[in-house]
Amino acid sequence: MSVNKIILVFTACYNEKPNIKDLILDIKKNLPQSSILIVDDNSPDQTQEIVKLLQKNISELHLIVREKKMGLDTAHKLAYSFAKENNYDYLITMDADFSHNPKELVNFVENLNKFPFVIGSRYIPGGKCLMKGSRLIMSKLGNTIIKLFSGIVCNEFTTSYRGFDLKKLKTFHLQNVKESGYSFFMGTLFEINKNKINFKEIPIIFTDREKGVSKIPKLEILRTLKNLIKYIFVRFFSN
Repeated sequence: MSVNKIILVFTACYNEKPNIKDLILDIKKNLPQSSILIVDDNSPDQTQEIVKLLQKNISELHLIVREKKMGLDTAHKLAYSFAKENNYDYLITMDADFSHNPKELVNFVENLNKFPFVIGSRYIPGGKCLMKGSRLIMSKLGNTIIKLFSGIVCNEFTTSYRGFDLKKLKTFHLQNVKESGYSFFMGTLFEINKNKINFKEIPIIFTDREKGVSKIPKLEILRTLKNLIKYIFVRFFSN
């Protein structure tokens, strides 16, 4: 693994008090040379207070507190801009609820040494999704439909466990992704494909959260479908 790269690991938070301390400590354990950025949407459970306490003993732990819930897409765009403005080489994004295992951070860094964009995939050999019931069915079906109709050779469109080589992605910026909400993650792949950027899928094991409450609204399924149809329409007529 390259030790010369300046790495930022980012996660967005809203009411992650049960998870945030252990997550930060695990990130530092597995990728001790990394900096960490937490964007908290003014969680009423005092998530930010835990981060502020940890800042006293952990160097390069950054916290941005926004006034209210402003959405995952804007948090990721903020993190991307923060990473570029502060001259980081790599940005790795992940969920705050331990659905993404910090042990896999090393694999992201190793692959970012070769590819400008790396996405953690549950649906390639070696990957696994431990969600159950209707959530698992919807996830598998949704990713299959997106792959089929988008024409993008990728098996995973909706996970936020991703890595960016900011120095190589000269024609790309998350600010250019038009989709919002959870559709933003699908839209990022659309923008990557539009810019003809080479990327790598690496296997991850996705674990359903054990602490806290899932924040994915059911409305996001309809929003994702709408954005996929819009993408197909634009792609068809641009050709």
